[in-house]
Amino acid sequence: MLVCFLCLFSCNHTSREKKKKETVQSESNDLERIRNTGTLRAVVDYNSTNYFVYRGKPMGFKYELLKQLTSDLGVNLEIVVSNNLAETFDGLQNKRFDLIAKNLTVTKQRNSLVDFTVPLEQTRQVLVQRSRENQLDSVYVNSTLELAGKKIHVQKNTSYYRRMVNLSEEIGEDIYIVQDTVYGVEQLIALVAEGEINYTVCDENIALLNKMYYPNLDVSLKVSFPQNIAWAVRKDSKEWKEYLDNWISKFKTSRKYHVLYHKYFESPRTAERLESDFHSISGGNISKYDNYIKELSEEYGCDWRLIASVAYHESRFNAQAESWAGAYGLMQIMPSTARSLGVENFERPKQNIRAGILLLDWLDEQLSESVRDSTERIKFVLASYNVGLGHVKDAQRLARKYKKNSEIWDDNVDFYLRNKSAEKYYKDPVVRWGYCRGEEAYLYVSKVLNNYQHYLNVIPE
Repeated sequence: MLVCFLCLFSCNHTSREKKKKETVQSESNDLERIRNTGTLRAVVDYNSTNYFVYRGKPMGFKYELLKQLTSDLGVNLEIVVSNNLAETFDGLQNKRFDLIAKNLTVTKQRNSLVDFTVPLEQTRQVLVQRSRENQLDSVYVNSTLELAGKKIHVQKNTSYYRRMVNLSEEIGEDIYIVQDTVYGVEQLIALVAEGEINYTVCDENIALLNKMYYPNLDVSLKVSFPQNIAWAVRKDSKEWKEYLDNWISKFKTSRKYHVLYHKYFESPRTAERLESDFHSISGGNISKYDNYIKELSEEYGCDWRLIASVAYHESRFNAQAESWAGAYGLMQIMPSTARSLGVENFERPKQNIRAGILLLDWLDEQLSESVRDSTERIKFVLASYNVGLGHVKDAQRLARKYKKNSEIWDDNVDFYLRNKSAEKYYKDPVVRWGYCRGEEAYLYVSKVLNNYQHYLNVIPE
């Protein structure tokens, strides 16, 4: 018996140790963890090429690359915005992010901190200054030697700063380098164009893109040799880096990659976007109805960016939009609903927005007792706005019947709403409103909240 007990103890101990080891290995394997959690957390910088909002839609070269990557991985994308490189590297080390998806120049110093993927592209650093006809002769720079004694503003903790330090050594003269802690690269370019500062340094493709928007700029002076641009992962994240290297190498040869590159760096429409009032960087507006949305949102105590996201998904900000069912306007309000809410002239944009907000507010009140957490309740409210309160209440009843949490949306109530098109559920005795195509409402909630998060990332309150 003693021998049997010792054998059993030994087996259990070995099993526990093996399980513990597997858990540790799983936690250290970033690729496996990303797949298990179903979410890739990527940090990007907010600028007119990588990530921005245009006419209510999130866009950007790096953003679209990430969307393709997560689609191929079969996971969701969670975007974090940071234009602070020290914060970016710290966030990667502390596992706030899984991937730095920025225009990172590969340097020896950075190689000691992170593991770089294979290069996405190559670029050179250039001096950004006003063109000769827009500049005094004593200010315009023809060669790197003429940078001696000049003051150059660069974003803090970037390879641009290090390059200027090295260039100062190479020419044997002082270059006065100001590390800016407030502005990003494109804001510094704008300051040069507007005459607030004389010089900054950035990657050539970024400079050429911004020259479309600021024709008075000169970006012809190269200040570095070609350099590799890559993404970065945590040190020793072997499987994740290997997956990314293979994916990038393959995707870079695809037609889709070249279409995306043309869209953001070569197309004449790039300048058109940058000049638009509805570009989050240059214009700062989501739509031409922002003032109405802000005014009414403040009146009713809600975040205007959430209302803007609803309007975008309902009508793409088309005030004359009309559905096959008769819903009308920016917020796609049914005439009978508008009248029941006391709103006349709902065809007018401002009144249509008012009716939409009042409906959302009413739905929130109807759900306040059955979903007590206000943040969680937003998902139920949006689903009800799309498919009707009765169907959402049915899904809650089904959740309770099948021992799920009727106050939690994800993996609880959403499952039963999505499946209310199945006879097993829509004919269940607890269901009062019958059949519905709940998958559409489920996707609606996801899309509205996804856009809302993008607006939170880049649009001021």
